[in-house]
Amino acid sequence: MQTDKKRRQERWKEEEAFFDCLAGQAAKDASAINPLVVQRYSTLPLRRRFSKEFRFRLLGQLTHKTVLDVGCGDGENTILLSKLGAQVTGIDISSRAVEVAKKRTEMSGVGGLVRFVVSPLEIAEFALDSFDVIWGDAILHHLIDELETVLRKLTEWAKPGALMVFAEPINFSQTLRKIRLMIPVRAVGTPGERPLERAEIRLVQTYIPDLKLRAFSLVGRLDRFILENCDLERASVRRRSLVELIALLDYALLSVPGIRTLAGTAVLYGHPRKSAGSASLHQ
Repeated sequence: MQTDKKRRQERWKEEEAFFDCLAGQAAKDASAINPLVVQRYSTLPLRRRFSKEFRFRLLGQLTHKTVLDVGCGDGENTILLSKLGAQVTGIDISSRAVEVAKKRTEMSGVGGLVRFVVSPLEIAEFALDSFDVIWGDAILHHLIDELETVLRKLTEWAKPGALMVFAEPINFSQTLRKIRLMIPVRAVGTPGERPLERAEIRLVQTYIPDLKLRAFSLVGRLDRFILENCDLERASVRRRSLVELIALLDYALLSVPGIRTLAGTAVLYGHPRKSAGSASLHQ
């Protein structure tokens, strides 16, 4: 038990130090959210072929809904969710990231509308049945050792009928993973993180019985070489057009069952166990 506690505390220190460092870099360029981003996610219909638009399409009308932004980082999603009408609480292990997020919410005109909490998820406390939406962007794969604990807490905090939406890196092909690790592309991450595998997806499904999975990032892995800072809004028309084409190709290819196992990321979504529906996992 003492060993587990020490291991957990060491992991927290690693995660906090890593994201504090990123936040220190982000603080130098902290700015209000780009109005073009808000416009993009406010314009209907949202496009299924883009992961984030797909997720916001799932959320639907956000006015007056309570949202927990899990691993809120510098506040980009927190601000966007708030701009679209939600009452947002952001939680992150990094105090420096939350400082940047608070600064950005003020600059974006939603400073008084958003609440932030600095805490590891494993020991965070929220009232039961607090949130209409649990939102996580690349967070679960940092918590693999504590995944069951975290999922249990998240489902307790979700209201009956709440929607839980996560975007995560996945690895359903060991061969593809080995090839990826051989490619000399610098990977930045914490020591304990790795893509979710089938075992973790099954665990998620025990807490989200009607779990669905939509695969992304096959050819889309090339986006990092096309877009500077992954910024579609500020890209040239030529680069945006190329990304649009890649997204269309990805969506078509990853709709084929046999090819889905080659995806690099996925959106996982469904409703918590307290409102268990029929189990269905698309992969």
